[in-house]
Amino acid sequence: MLVHTALGRAEQVARHWAASDCPVVIHVDKKVDNKTYREFQNAIRDEPLIKFSKRHFCEWGGWGITAATQAAAEELLHSFADVRHVFLASGSCLPLRPVDELKEYLDARPRTDFIESATTSDVPWTVGGLDIERFTLRFPFSWKTQRRMFDKYVAFQCKLGLKRRIPKGLVPHMGSQWWCLTRQTLSAILEDPERPKYDRYFRKVWIPDESYFQTLARQYSANIESRSLTLSKFDFQGKPHIFYDDHLQLLRRSDCFVARKIWPHADRVYETFLTDGAGAMKRAEPNPGKIDRIFAKAVERRTRGRAGLVMHSRFPNEGWENGLTCSAYSVFQGFTELFEDFEPWLAKATGTQVHGHLFSPERAEFSSGQTVINGGLSNAPELRDYNGAAFLTNLIWNTRGERQCFQFGPMDTQKICWKLSNDPNAQISVITGAWAVPLFTANQNFSDLRREAARLQKIENKFLYKLRNPYAKARIRIWTMAEFIESPMEPLQTIIDEIGNAPQRRLSEAPKMADLTGFGQFLQNLKNQGMHPHLMGDFPIHDDPITPVKKQRKPYLVK
Repeated sequence: MLVHTALGRAEQVARHWAASDCPVVIHVDKKVDNKTYREFQNAIRDEPLIKFSKRHFCEWGGWGITAATQAAAEELLHSFADVRHVFLASGSCLPLRPVDELKEYLDARPRTDFIESATTSDVPWTVGGLDIERFTLRFPFSWKTQRRMFDKYVAFQCKLGLKRRIPKGLVPHMGSQWWCLTRQTLSAILEDPERPKYDRYFRKVWIPDESYFQTLARQYSANIESRSLTLSKFDFQGKPHIFYDDHLQLLRRSDCFVARKIWPHADRVYETFLTDGAGAMKRAEPNPGKIDRIFAKAVERRTRGRAGLVMHSRFPNEGWENGLTCSAYSVFQGFTELFEDFEPWLAKATGTQVHGHLFSPERAEFSSGQTVINGGLSNAPELRDYNGAAFLTNLIWNTRGERQCFQFGPMDTQKICWKLSNDPNAQISVITGAWAVPLFTANQNFSDLRREAARLQKIENKFLYKLRNPYAKARIRIWTMAEFIESPMEPLQTIIDEIGNAPQRRLSEAPKMADLTGFGQFLQNLKNQGMHPHLMGDFPIHDDPITPVKKQRKPYLVK
């Protein structure tokens, strides 16, 4: 047992092993002061199956941990002649199952060595950019306390092409530090006549505790199972996961014999597992893979965060968030211009919260005329436009559970366009050219109307370009105005079905459409004044109620 902190817990666990007739040799890091070390020795002196080994300074990534392991193993083999398997543990390791079950498991496999051992080309978990370089470069400096010298010396060796010679006959292997070796294999490693040569070589290998025994076991073992009997999980940065009291059921599900790292103050975990009762855990083959899905989910949550909820640590970085929004929402362009009562009709048909133009220059038009909505979002345009994407993200997050629908158009603030088109949660429905209907009904100078029509058409063209971009991820449907009003029920039914909040049913009636009598002549007048309105489709020039002239076409479906 390698110990450097939480000595009280280490004593508790060591006594637990000894209570099941398992001798324990403890190595205490030499960085622990002598007074504390002596007190620890005296506290455990009454147990004859617990001994201490020669102390070494242990530093992560250095030779000290391997030297400490060698010293403890030699003391164990020398003091206890009947030991057949040697199990390496740390002070933060905790037996999850009765020790007798582990003894029975090893009795059934008397010549099997349990040590994770894979060649560098097969190891996917190395962190730090060094794989085979761990064995071909020299590492005299500490990665933790002398980081600048460490990096400079590595770069220096790479620049000059300096490489160490791997001892003849050795194939470097790597794996978990926590192994369980047979006496025969371990004694062969420690008593090898070539050991001084191997020790000199591995002293300058980076993190030798993950490669020394893993490499040399391949020289002597007749039967290696390349796995550890200790549950040890690491995060995406290579740091070990720490188990707390709320991981109790997770530890039970692993069926493993031993787990690390247990938080020293996880009183409930220690109390539960440090018992002699046979019912601590059910008998089963150790299978840490059963909980891998939970760890993978934890890593994803830590690295990507929750969808639509930006972590403050990644907020200033464009594209680091896990999606712009957390749930689906709908955007409509041209519908309120074409239909007189579209918003109340949509709210009734879908049961969703339907807003007006959220990105209107005057204010954010929340549903029912609200000035402040969930999450304390104000309708003030200055606050909204400071970060329009964050405004949308917060709106969808704070109203999650209720689908949001809002209107958009060329008269609105356009900075949000790229975000909308690239958001997989967005369902965007566009009737092109519908912005001309309010101009048609406005009683203004025609020259002013022509200039405004040219401006709005130019803005909508840019929006359509973003929607038709091959990298757009939103669900996008685009109709020309002429296509839409020829048969409005079909596209409206499609939109309602996609929203899917209310039970699907056939629509009995569409919202009331604006009176478009004379609209064709209005478009022709725009053409006569030098402006070419092409986004509306083809309209006849007469005073009868509008019946667009067009061929039957399906709506333009981008995605």
